[in-house]
Amino acid sequence: MPARPDTGPDFIEALARGLDVIRSFQPARPVMALSEVAAATGLARPTARRILLTLVELGYARQGENGFALTPRVLELGVAYVRSTGLWDVARPHLERLVARTGESCSIAQLDGSDIVYVARVAVPKIVTLSVQIGTRFPALPTSLGKVQLAALPPDELEAVLAQPTRSGLTARWQPDAAERDAELRDVRARGWALTDQQLAPGIRSVAAPLRDGDGRVVAGLNVNCHAAETSLDHLLEHHLPLLLQTAGEISADFARLDTVPHVVVA
Repeated sequence: MPARPDTGPDFIEALARGLDVIRSFQPARPVMALSEVAAATGLARPTARRILLTLVELGYARQGENGFALTPRVLELGVAYVRSTGLWDVARPHLERLVARTGESCSIAQLDGSDIVYVARVAVPKIVTLSVQIGTRFPALPTSLGKVQLAALPPDELEAVLAQPTRSGLTARWQPDAAERDAELRDVRARGWALTDQQLAPGIRSVAAPLRDGDGRVVAGLNVNCHAAETSLDHLLEHHLPLLLQTAGEISADFARLDTVPHVVVA
């Protein structure tokens, strides 16, 4: 790759190449083979390979049978941006309205291997068993946010995802066998939302709905979280769930509209 023009003496080419590799992943190609990354960045294959494997070791990318993909950990590189624009900018007013209408904390999380990682949240001051903030990760399967995203995966991809060890440091209360797990995810797919009633930890009860992009793909989950001692299961399902489903539809519609806006870069 030729030297970049108009760079100063302190310019670090290796860092720039690493950022080029990260930027090469786009919504239309979230998984790419080594040859595709090399072609998209203009890097030699050995260079692209070393960068990709470094990103894998650092947790910013994963390697699968079909190639490489970024992980939600990349959000750590720009969490301030996420909070002010992009995903947060789109979701914030909807989350705030949902919190005002339910009186409960509401969050958005994405899959990262067999875990979920929280990427947006509006909280109310209540005592809960587990502390949650942007970047917090939990095992996906015993959470409502994880179930709605796992239920959208093809069977082979689901098995590969759940075969990865959790990096949350938490052991969930619910440890289903394969048959119980598959039955639960079938129910989630059939009804379009997921419930967790103290499966992750005592006292935590939540309901979640999927968030979709303009192509209908599930890209995240949205939940309403409550304390089991304060909010009954009936109230969660009869009052909070309809509001959650309405909000998830509104956010998904905004995601779709955002995809249609032309993105122009001015030099």
